[in-house]
Amino acid sequence: MDPAFQINGKTVAWEKLDQFDPSNPFEKTTIDFVRQWLSGTSTFNIHTSGSTGTPKAISITRKQMETSARFTINALQLQPFQTALVCLDTGYIAGKMMLVRALINRMNIMAVNPSSNPLENISYSPDFAAVVPLQLEEMLKYEQVTNHLNKMSAIIVGGAPISTMLERKLQQITAPVYATYGMTETVSHIALKRLNGPEKSATYTTFEEVKLGLDPRGCLTIQSALTNHEVLITNDLVNLADNHHFEWLGRADNTINSGGVKIQSEKVEKVVSQILDELELPNRFFVAGLPDEKLGQKVCLIIEAESVQSDLKNIAVRLQEKLDKYETPKSILSIPHFSETPTGKINRKKTLKNLTITNKTQVI
Repeated sequence: MDPAFQINGKTVAWEKLDQFDPSNPFEKTTIDFVRQWLSGTSTFNIHTSGSTGTPKAISITRKQMETSARFTINALQLQPFQTALVCLDTGYIAGKMMLVRALINRMNIMAVNPSSNPLENISYSPDFAAVVPLQLEEMLKYEQVTNHLNKMSAIIVGGAPISTMLERKLQQITAPVYATYGMTETVSHIALKRLNGPEKSATYTTFEEVKLGLDPRGCLTIQSALTNHEVLITNDLVNLADNHHFEWLGRADNTINSGGVKIQSEKVEKVVSQILDELELPNRFFVAGLPDEKLGQKVCLIIEAESVQSDLKNIAVRLQEKLDKYETPKSILSIPHFSETPTGKINRKKTLKNLTITNKTQVI
């Protein structure tokens, strides 16, 4: 018996893949990749998402993708004929790797258009899914969808940091939920971190084969079969506990130099996340350094909202209570909509550029 393949509710016969008529770009990229994979294609050109720089095409081998898939299958103990929910853009590495995991492990494929609530019209529970935080946040709003999540064997979430609010909500989920660490250059993730349950952890655990190190900046280096055994130097600052465990601190290019004091944006963002959770504000945000004549750069909080005027006092007071004077944002700015990458991540550089060229931004 062959595994089932469904895309947007339509059953796809394996022997009739060439006859399937895609009705939208997601269906086309999904079917095209599956055809390539089954035909034995040995090399794939894949674009990075552009969340941390200019999007670029890189070449990844079939062997790298098979190795990555097997690492995840073994780590999560995924079984043949379980159902994999594919709800990320299959034009990028995260979506493609969900297909590869299902294909080499003989799992049923349930592919649905990427949306904020990919389980909205699903009648039965899949066993395994990869999602982004925004999808998880939306799905947790609905009891029926939450019931689907609880029946799953594993959920992996990546692409953006997990907010304090989302992490708190995840404690109601009985299925294991893992944050992933990785990038296109590592053929999806190389490490997992449990977000809920008794095994919840503050550190990422890598696959056994992966070798970690630090460069002179304190940024993570990775050597693995997934990098063709070459040393990949990242821009991620970490606390390296041992050869296979680390705590992610933030990106080196998100370090703010304010009056000679170096401040890590992600450290401030963690506190902001806690404050917004306390105030029950679900707005997206990030912290960045903007030009300042006196300080060189000043710490600023940018919130996705028409205005934060009504909540400004509470936010400002709590920031001052929980951060030192150097870390406390000197300005809070709101912008109606953040710029995003094609995969739905916040594009910080483009959003900051829009702050300077639009009149829609409110400086508080």
